[in-house]
Amino acid sequence: MKRKLAILLGGAMVLAACATNPPPPPPAPPAPMVDPNNPLFAPGFLSQAGSANQWEIASSQLALQASQNAAVRNYANLLISDHTRLGAQVTAAAQSAGVMMPPPALLPAQQAALDQLRTAGTGPTFDMAYRQAQIDAHNQAIQLMQNYASSGDVPALRTAAAQAIPMMQMHLQQAQMLNVAPPPPPMAAPMPGHAGERG
Repeated sequence: MKRKLAILLGGAMVLAACATNPPPPPPAPPAPMVDPNNPLFAPGFLSQAGSANQWEIASSQLALQASQNAAVRNYANLLISDHTRLGAQVTAAAQSAGVMMPPPALLPAQQAALDQLRTAGTGPTFDMAYRQAQIDAHNQAIQLMQNYASSGDVPALRTAAAQAIPMMQMHLQQAQMLNVAPPPPPMAAPMPGHAGERG
C-alpha cells in the first residue's frame, strides 16, 4: 500500500511540475520575403545590373561586326573592356558580402533591345541605332546605380554601385559625342527621257 501511495504521490509531483513550467515561446515570424525584382534589394539589383552589363558587352560585340566606323569600333572595344572589368568588380563585391550572384542572363527588356539592334542593318544605319541604344542604356544604368548606391541593402554592393557611376557617366558622354553620319538618302531614279528629244 505504501508503495502504491509513493507512486501516486510521485506522479502527482511530476504533473504539478509540468503545470508550473511556462509554455514554449511562439515560433519566430518568418523572415520578410525579398522581392527579387526590387532593384534596391541585392537579388533584384544584381539581376538588373548583370543584365545591363551583359547587354553592353553583347551590343558592342555586335558593333564590331556591323560597323566600319572607326569611332564606333573604338567605343565598342572600350565598352567591352570596361564592362568586363565592371562585371568582375560587382561579382567580387557580392562574394565578399556572401550574396549569391545570379547566372549571367539578359532580362527581356535588354534582350528586346539587342534583337532590335540586330535588325538595324550595317554601316551608318547601324551606327545611328547603336549610338542611340547606348545613350538610352547608359541613362538607365546610371539611374539603377545611383538608386542602389543611395538606398541599397548591402553595403559592399552600394560601394560597387557608387564606384561604377563615374565610368558610366563617361561612357554616356562619349556616346553622345560619337561621330556617326546619318545614312545617305536614297538616290532618285533619273527621269526617263525620250530619244532624240531636244532640250
